[in-house]
Amino acid sequence: MKTKKIRLSILEHALVRPGITDGEAVMETIAIAKLADRLGYTRFWVSEHHNTDSFVSSTPEVLIAHLAGETTNMRIGAGGVMLPNYSALKVAENFRMLEVLFPGRIDLGIGRASGTDQKTAQALNPHGKRTDEEFAEQLKDLVGYLHDTAGDQTDTEKVYATPRIDTHPPLWLLSTGGESALAAARMGTGLSFSYFMNPVSGLPGVQAYRENFRPSAEVPEPKLILGVVIFCSEDRDLLMRTQATVDRTFLELTRTGKNTSFSYDELKDLSYTAEEQEIIASHRPRTLSGTPDEIEQKLDQLINEYQPDELMISTFAEGFEERIKSFELLADMYLKS
Repeated sequence: MKTKKIRLSILEHALVRPGITDGEAVMETIAIAKLADRLGYTRFWVSEHHNTDSFVSSTPEVLIAHLAGETTNMRIGAGGVMLPNYSALKVAENFRMLEVLFPGRIDLGIGRASGTDQKTAQALNPHGKRTDEEFAEQLKDLVGYLHDTAGDQTDTEKVYATPRIDTHPPLWLLSTGGESALAAARMGTGLSFSYFMNPVSGLPGVQAYRENFRPSAEVPEPKLILGVVIFCSEDRDLLMRTQATVDRTFLELTRTGKNTSFSYDELKDLSYTAEEQEIIASHRPRTLSGTPDEIEQKLDQLINEYQPDELMISTFAEGFEERIKSFELLADMYLKS
């Protein structure tokens, strides 16, 4: 079956693979961005995580500035900024400055979570806003600062986000299918749905976004990015090894709440209890793994089901070259004529 053409983008976390340093993880992220720019990917977003051994993308706005300078064609953005960690004004200022530096190439994805555990979230912002109502107010303030409409228009001491510019980065709301999807519909923004976080029951949230969408000047009709974790390889043994490490990562995430990367050699001789096998099986739908033909079939099914405008790909593997090859295989499938 002929693969459907669809835009591909990448969500990167500055992954600390086993055996490399945090600094090397950042350098690998830069290398992947340069490759993606050459291959024809549409966007390159970086996530926000704190106090984790596996991801070091703690300051997306800083990394975005460097990545945009190292690339030419792709849009560069945050996937996303975890708004409860900050003031809406500061986020608007950061991304207005990025828009000045790289006009027309910056995206602002906004998340509801903190990107970390509760203790670290409290350290990031001791007075952070946590409730749904407070988050909705932050979103309203952010839109106001981006559009110069925040506050009372007659206020002579009105607060503006600087630099003052005529354009602003488009706003995307990150969602796992819940309230954020409806917020994106009400605000008329794009929706970035994390399929890898909710592969079983996320479709109703996406449908609700489309059904309740209110057009805005920037987004006249619903726009959906579907976030998918994929590892593609022509090597069956490598697929097995990578699946084993991903299984272990999700098992530890369930047990401890921590994202931990493993090498295959660390766990190749392990055996799992029936309960552990059940946990592993419950997480398997969160990732797609297979040969190019197998991935094509799986993605065609997802595309038909969700009808996304774009796929946002994350790839995890023990080796850097294996990650690179996976992105190249996907580009061969979807981006080449």
